[in-house]
Amino acid sequence: MQGLHLTADLHDCQCAPPWLTDAQLLGERCTRAVAAAGLQAVGQLFHTFPATPDGPGGVTATVLLAESHLCVHTWPELRGATLDVYVCNFGADHSARAHALMNALLALFEPGQVERHEIARGGAAVVKA
Repeated sequence: MQGLHLTADLHDCQCAPPWLTDAQLLGERCTRAVAAAGLQAVGQLFHTFPATPDGPGGVTATVLLAESHLCVHTWPELRGATLDVYVCNFGADHSARAHALMNALLALFEPGQVERHEIARGGAAVVKA
């Protein structure tokens, strides 16, 4: 039950607006980023939320991985997003791949400010990055 859980809270994203509002577009990019990082997608769900008086609705993009999961949630009215990458390290260490996936998504959203956390799962101590 060993694994690595990476999270990032993104603020002041400078990316093109569709990355925050178009679930299909974001989902396709997430799926490509998963493959580019050397991870294996086994399922996916991309959802756009309805618009609000504050602006367009955000999206959730979830990619199930053979190694665990990737999940992205966006708040376009805040120009923000949260990223969640979790990989199980059963049979092989996928930590470098998890970091590569997180870095690709950070580059996509171009955040002005990032709060990143790294948790070693399976009994190891919490590491704050």
